[in-house]
Order: sequence, then structure tokens, then C-alpha cells
Amino acid sequence: NPLHSTPEILAEARHHFADHCATCHANDGSGKTHMGPNFYPPVPDLRDPVIQSMQPGELFYVIHSGIRFTGMPAWGKGPPEDDQESWKLVLFIQHLPNITPEEIAEMKKDNPLTRADRERQEMLDQFLSGEGCENTITKASQRG
Repeated sequence: NPLHSTPEILAEARHHFADHCATCHANDGSGKTHMGPNFYPPVPDLRDPVIQSMQPGELFYVIHSGIRFTGMPAWGKGPPEDDQESWKLVLFIQHLPNITPEEIAEMKKDNPLTRADRERQEMLDQFLSGEGCENTITKASQRG
């Protein structure tokens, strides 16, 4: 890996992982998500010793190029030698066995919202701005 683990690089990678990878891999890397077990093969636990024993270049290759005939897409953009984001993710994956509860909690802010979450947020924003309070309250009561 041409990069070295620093708090700044891990923070960038943590944000990227939460936003792009955690939907399938979970914030803690366990693969325990709604989608993870439904893939064939199932999404691996990135903390597993088998994954953790992979060489940095192997992890980079999987992130950059994907794995054919699985749910793992190729995330790399451009030539591999220019792909700093994938190298940062390698460092983050190697950090996963030591991830703290505070880091996982921080990552939740960066996870993509579901449609239901977005609708709830829109209703809350409308209510707090004073727009259409009657409509917002009606919608909320209908949802339970």
C-alpha cells in the first residue's frame, strides 16, 4: 500500500465505507445487513481472519476490480496506480477488527437513508418549518 494509516486517512475511509460499502458489509464489516446474506455467495465478514490475512494488494484488487459473478462490483475509477480511494479502504478494512463503538456510531451519520427515512425527514422538516402542519400531522397519524 502506498499510503500509511493516519487518523485523517482512516476518517476519510470510514466516511467512504459508511456511504458506499456499509449497505452490504455493515458499518462494522460483519456483512450482517438486510442485503448481505441474500447475495450468492453471501457477503463475507471483513473482520474474518481469512480476509484479514489477505495482502494489501489482494484487497485493493477486489475493491478496484470487483469479483465476477458475485455482488461485489468494481469500485475503482481510472488506472489502478491513481486509485487512492481504494488504498484508503484497504487501510480501513485492515482496521475493522479494532473498530470502536464510537467509530461505528459516527459512521451512522454517513449511511445512506432509506426512502422511509427520507420521507420521515421531509415530514419533520416541513413540520419544523411550519409548512403544512395539518398535512404533516395527518400523514404521521396514518403511518402510526
